[in-house]
Amino acid sequence: MELSAKEIAAHVSGNIEGNADVKVRTVARIESGKPGSLCFLANPKYEHYLYTCKASIVIINRTFELREPVSATLIRVDDSYQAIASLLELFNTMKASMKKGRSWRASVAWSAKLGKRVYVGPGAVISKKSAIGDFTQIYPQVFIGENVRIGKNCILYSGVKVYQGCVIGDNCIIHANTVVGSDGFGFAPVEDGSYKKIPQTGNVVIEDNCEIGANTVVDRATMGSTFVRKGVKIDNLVQIAHNVDVGSNTVIAGQAGIAGSVKIGKGCQIGGQVGISGHLSIADGARIAAQSGIIGTVKQENSVLMGSPAINHSDYIKAYSIFRKLHKIKIN
Repeated sequence: MELSAKEIAAHVSGNIEGNADVKVRTVARIESGKPGSLCFLANPKYEHYLYTCKASIVIINRTFELREPVSATLIRVDDSYQAIASLLELFNTMKASMKKGRSWRASVAWSAKLGKRVYVGPGAVISKKSAIGDFTQIYPQVFIGENVRIGKNCILYSGVKVYQGCVIGDNCIIHANTVVGSDGFGFAPVEDGSYKKIPQTGNVVIEDNCEIGANTVVDRATMGSTFVRKGVKIDNLVQIAHNVDVGSNTVIAGQAGIAGSVKIGKGCQIGGQVGISGHLSIADGARIAAQSGIIGTVKQENSVLMGSPAINHSDYIKAYSIFRKLHKIKIN
């Protein structure tokens, strides 16, 4: 699999500086680029690698000004980060051909409906009255419960579990060992000090173009649905509790935990290990720094929050400049 600078420039609408016929076979980080590889420069702090890099092609921004000569062929684009994302997708598509067929070691209920060219790997289970859309790939050891609906062009990697009644839209990717539709954490205390389980009668609805990382859990609703809206991207090891509603195009980084009945707005960015208490609302566009704790509703759109309990980012930085020096203060 090879691509020339000319082909790459056409794909990303870029301008070539250097040999338009040079070819690459792989993509590499700029600090480890070798002949035959494609690299990119988006962060200025890595600029010094550009002048020592041995890569054949480097993607840079149109506005970037060279300080020294560069041996690689350059392709200038409007946004190098978006360009490399598009190229990685192209390389991945060329490299990974779509799997086909149904393994004789898979278990598919007679009442399940499979669309065109659905792949079902060894050990996968598709339960009765479930429906799988065209071109979807069900990898080995995936379990799909009864009455599940999965759309077109989805990928469910090995070990994914989708409990009964859940719905997954088109063009979704769910990585290994993620669980969709497990019971929410609902228990009512009783007089003797024990807890009585509250039946979780709802489901999970994951809309189109979502991606969920490995070992993440999205709990089913107590009543109604837990929603993951269009375009949401969720990292590995994330907990989404019952009746949560994650707004469209929100991103959630690893080890975050969202408690029950939280409503997250559109286009939010939630950092790693963030904790959000139950029954809160997070306004559209909120950005929450890693390890922050949210214990109250966020009403202002596009807020930037930090700390635990989280406060406005600029207020936190001012406070931090003081409390990090408190140990030096002598108290009589």
